[in-house]
Amino acid sequence: MKIKKVESVEAYLKDFPADTQALLQTLRKTIQAAAPEATERISYGMPCFYAKGNLVYFAGYKGHIGFYPSSSGIAAFTQELKQYETSKGAIRLPLDKPLPLVLIKKIVKYRLHENYDKAAEKERKQQLRMCKQGHQFYKSSDCPTCPICEKEKKKTQVFIEKLSAPATRALMNAGIKSLKQLAKYKAADVLKLHGVGPSALPIMRKALSAKGLSFKR
Repeated sequence: MKIKKVESVEAYLKDFPADTQALLQTLRKTIQAAAPEATERISYGMPCFYAKGNLVYFAGYKGHIGFYPSSSGIAAFTQELKQYETSKGAIRLPLDKPLPLVLIKKIVKYRLHENYDKAAEKERKQQLRMCKQGHQFYKSSDCPTCPICEKEKKKTQVFIEKLSAPATRALMNAGIKSLKQLAKYKAADVLKLHGVGPSALPIMRKALSAKGLSFKR
């Protein structure tokens, strides 16, 4: 049967004899059940289900129904499809035999997972970024900046081990980012910084002493 140009799946199905229509509707409902999130459209003059890309097509002919799950959908079910005539991307389903609905459902689900996997990989590649330092990372809402740079930044910031975070921030805010810079200050002046408590001074003194340094007198 010559396929006419149609705007909807319903209009496409109406062109077929009642018995063929019934089979096409059964096939359609089986695909919908296997991929409820998929949307319908007309593509290449035949019904197409779409979910993260074209999922499967089907079409009616005079002596058979064509089911098109792409070459990958056929290759994955070679054994189960032995009794049917197939080509690279098509399966011919005779009108005078029951539709293999269980198998069709399996093929549709396989194609659905395949499409979602491809879409996820594509999105992942699109999120691949390179920072100014040449580090590659995947940008996301949880990781908006280069994690390698952030890690290195934290390493440079913590120049006194066991010093509390508030005390470390206080030193950073004052422009003190190394033990040599810290040695230019009196202990009393450092103690005045917001976030530095008395318990922080012994830790600083120990760190300075390990490098042969001390607070300014």
